[in-house]
Amino acid sequence: MLGLKYFSFEELWTPWFLFFMIAVVILYFYLIGPWREKHAPHTDKATVWQKIMFVSAAVMFYLVQGGPFSLLGHMMFTFHMIDMSVSYLIVPPMLLLSVPAFIWQRIFAAQGWKKLRFMTHPIAAILTFNMLFSLYHVPLLNDYVMTHFWLHRLVYFILLVAAMLMWAQIANPVPEWNRLTDLKKMAYVFANGVLLTPACAFIIFASTPMYAVYSDPDTWVKAMGYCVSDPSQLLALFDGPQFFNLLASPEEDQQLGGIVMKLLQEFMYGVILAYIFFHWFKREHKDDDVTNATNEAPIELPNMNKGTV
Repeated sequence: MLGLKYFSFEELWTPWFLFFMIAVVILYFYLIGPWREKHAPHTDKATVWQKIMFVSAAVMFYLVQGGPFSLLGHMMFTFHMIDMSVSYLIVPPMLLLSVPAFIWQRIFAAQGWKKLRFMTHPIAAILTFNMLFSLYHVPLLNDYVMTHFWLHRLVYFILLVAAMLMWAQIANPVPEWNRLTDLKKMAYVFANGVLLTPACAFIIFASTPMYAVYSDPDTWVKAMGYCVSDPSQLLALFDGPQFFNLLASPEEDQQLGGIVMKLLQEFMYGVILAYIFFHWFKREHKDDDVTNATNEAPIELPNMNKGTV
């Protein structure tokens, strides 16, 4: 299916990354279980929903960064944009919300983090992520990164950190770290959508293939070195990335990739807006109930029978 039958188990599933992600999940359950009971017994336990969300985020991140979707992302631009959307628009808020607050507080309790506090400012975070994401999809830069293995890893790590900082303004795991009100968070989400739109529009409305990785066989072979142990044989077996392209042309693949990116972005931002609105509505009604209960408290009248003659 999708040409995956031509690749080995190791090339499809990247076992070392699979073991790494399994280790991360085991570490998570250790921290919220035995470690919490020993070092932070007074803190709230992780909920079932948080556990499910963390495991789901880990599975999705593995599939798009080390599993079959990672390989497909080197053969079709549409899958590349799915990988980017999952990695930086879906996984980060899930991780932030699934890790209990006491873990984040312990992580950032070190004095060294104070020097990097400027990076957590809402404006700096939103501009940094959207600028890096847009620059990465400039064709020349994208082709260069995709064909240089260690730079590829470094850029993806920086994008993940930038995404976490941006999402932390909206899905803040520690209540006392909140800098934005619920209404400002909603505006922040809208601003994110606006800032990411030019990059998507640039891709969607381009009339010619912009990325050599998905249209030029020689560049594609170099990029496939990230996933395949011996990419030199690829051109002997296949003509190039077009062999794996499910669409008629690289232009259609490119346009579909931009559309998929925008749709996934809008879907995730819609979910986050609903989450923010629900919590804001719930808190407002709770405050109203407390106020009404106070106003309706019975007034004690003086006992007129006392002191009468």
